[in-house]
Amino acid sequence: MMENDMESGTLGLGAYPDKPRVFPNMRTKPYTPLIFRILLSINVRVLFVILLLGLGAIFYVGASTSPIIVFVISVCILSFLVAIYLTKWVLAKDEGPPEMVQIADAIRDGAEGFFKTQYGSISKMAILLAVVILCIYLFRSTTPQQESSGLGRSTSAYITVAAFLLGALCSGIAGYVGMWVSVRANVRVSSAARRSAREALQVATRAGGLSALIVVGMAVIGIAVLYATFYVWLGVDSPGSMKVTDLPLLLVGYGFGASFVALFAQLGGGIYTKAADVGADLVGKVEQGIPEDDPRNPAVIADLVGDNVGDCAARGADLFESIAAEIISAMILGGTMAQRCKIADPSGFILFPLVVHSFDLVVSSVGIFSIRGTRETGLMAPVEDPMTILQKGYSFTIVLAVLAFGLSTRWLLYTDQAPSAWFNFALCGLIGIITAYIYVWIAKYYTDYKHEPVRILALSSSTGHGTNIIAGVSLGLESTALPVLVISVSIISAFWLGQTSGLVDESGTPTGGLFGTAVATMGMLSTAAYILTMDMFGPIADNAGGIVEMSQQPESVREITDVLDAVGNTTKATTKGFAIGSAALASFLLFSAYMDEVSAFAHEPFKQVDIAIPEVFVGGLLGSMLIFVFSAWACSAVGRTAQEVVNEVRRQFIERPGIMDYKEKPDYGRCVAIVASASLREMIKPGALAIISPIVVGFVFRILGYYTGQPLLGAKVVAALLMFATVTGILMALFLNTAGGAWDNAKKYIETGALGGKGSEAHKAAVTGDTVGDPFKDTAGPSIHVLIKMLATITLVMAPIFL
Repeated sequence: MMENDMESGTLGLGAYPDKPRVFPNMRTKPYTPLIFRILLSINVRVLFVILLLGLGAIFYVGASTSPIIVFVISVCILSFLVAIYLTKWVLAKDEGPPEMVQIADAIRDGAEGFFKTQYGSISKMAILLAVVILCIYLFRSTTPQQESSGLGRSTSAYITVAAFLLGALCSGIAGYVGMWVSVRANVRVSSAARRSAREALQVATRAGGLSALIVVGMAVIGIAVLYATFYVWLGVDSPGSMKVTDLPLLLVGYGFGASFVALFAQLGGGIYTKAADVGADLVGKVEQGIPEDDPRNPAVIADLVGDNVGDCAARGADLFESIAAEIISAMILGGTMAQRCKIADPSGFILFPLVVHSFDLVVSSVGIFSIRGTRETGLMAPVEDPMTILQKGYSFTIVLAVLAFGLSTRWLLYTDQAPSAWFNFALCGLIGIITAYIYVWIAKYYTDYKHEPVRILALSSSTGHGTNIIAGVSLGLESTALPVLVISVSIISAFWLGQTSGLVDESGTPTGGLFGTAVATMGMLSTAAYILTMDMFGPIADNAGGIVEMSQQPESVREITDVLDAVGNTTKATTKGFAIGSAALASFLLFSAYMDEVSAFAHEPFKQVDIAIPEVFVGGLLGSMLIFVFSAWACSAVGRTAQEVVNEVRRQFIERPGIMDYKEKPDYGRCVAIVASASLREMIKPGALAIISPIVVGFVFRILGYYTGQPLLGAKVVAALLMFATVTGILMALFLNTAGGAWDNAKKYIETGALGGKGSEAHKAAVTGDTVGDPFKDTAGPSIHVLIKMLATITLVMAPIFL
């Protein structure tokens, strides 16, 4: 009988604990990406020699560029070694009883199968876009700087395309690392929860930490190696060659490649996870009245798989892209400012972002290791609030980040032309660090059920579904106010500190304002690795709770994973708020870099955009509309896919009535197949809209400007589109992420026993709110902040066709 169950690819269930549970493999063998399969096929000694030669070449190129590059590469390699240690530590933990392992294997196979298909589609689209970029760059005009350095069109085209493909590849690897970690850590957290809450917290945190260190380290070392390679290959700063201050512009393709992959990964993964979650909740919780992650629900495996492909793989690519875009934009602005101020050695201002994130790896590693296990074991040991423990680690990391940032500014930003400028920039970084902390606190206040907003939202559930929806929407709308005020004060303060730093151009005009905002952005992201750790903690804890529920562990174990899951919802919401704030600053910097790029190609100043010009105002309207349409398409994609899941789950409950009594077997594989195929299909339309819109708008208005005697009209309209899309996108993402997170935790609060607890009318209304909020917080919201950064990078890359 058991063999027949396995051959049929479904799950054999009996009344627990009469019959062991056997979960199907979604695929016949584990999936490993081609690049890793090639490396694993090489002899260990040969691989070791190749690794040594590769490291030797990297350090040689770095040493030929700058000692700063050597420092950055060294720190990144050390962080990879720390990540390897954490990997061995996590994998050394036991996986628990066989029923847990079988569930985890089913989740892993489903996640790896979808990842292979999804990233296969993304890679094909990336290659097609690379060909388009190559054609554009082969026929575009060149800047005076490129002409003077002898950098021809073909060389510039191949450099940009190579950078684009490398950025896309590294972003894909970052996503794979996030998923690889989560699908192996989830069952170990479940097993640890059988012993103590603190051990489960430590395992989940260290699992998230190893992923974070690899993602941040890859972003930093990728840009450092690319910068050093171009520096040596092009003979930068030698007579008749390119100046080092112009080199960062060649890295824009890397940021675009990372943004491209992150957008589609976030869309596809978000549609997958939320369609499965909504379908499982609507039929399982609301209609059948069974618990979340109940093994009788045919959509439960698809839901758990979605946590990995949507919240781990996609978030890894997302944070990789955020860091890459911020580093490149800050390098461009640092080089531009150093050139205008005639600073003798501009390398410090250009490489400063890489050093900041190198210290980020160090201080975040210390913060991760500060979360330790406790000697007290057993389920009856006193449970400390996991959020308090994570916050202590974050506070400790922030203190170290402030010290490291001050050291970095004194080391790299000191110049005899303005001896006190480094201190002003250190204050800019402090503003960014404080902004990040406040953003985390605001998101926690609006999404944690320990605070009033979520409790009021939960109370509204006691009067019905409608009042719950109204309260959630109003909470999300209100939550946009404080973050906008904070980011506004940060931008203005950092700009003013930069302007008063004492750095002036040849005419005596202060020039440090924009670089001040860039330094504030770097300050905000100076603890990015620890923030990503907290974010990865969420889906790992969520999966652990699902495994505990499905394997029918004691209620005391489920209570521990429920607490970790609720904290994970809050950490995911805080990370999204943090990501939105950093996206706002990074987009502002990329917008400034875009205006400089247009000025260089047009051979005339391009300092401001007048929205009183009708065409420019229309461009702004189109930018705002783009955000709304993109959000609508992302949410409707979740809705359509969820409908298919709902119909399938209902069909199984009707055709197999014995499922509810554990006498018949749910077909998990069918739901996995539905959401996998639908999410890949549905991600194309909103993704294509994001890529094509700025190109079409810019090209159309360029033609219109040509016939109306306005040569820069296309560039101005695209600038307005980017500006309005950024402003609208920030507000929309804040609303969607916070409302969705609050709805989720309002449900969790009721499930603790408040307002009637599970199965009450208030709980049913809260489930409805959580269902509505799912595509908000995990599909549309996260995709929007990736979208606004991608719009900024694509306009920067495509600037020549707007002129």
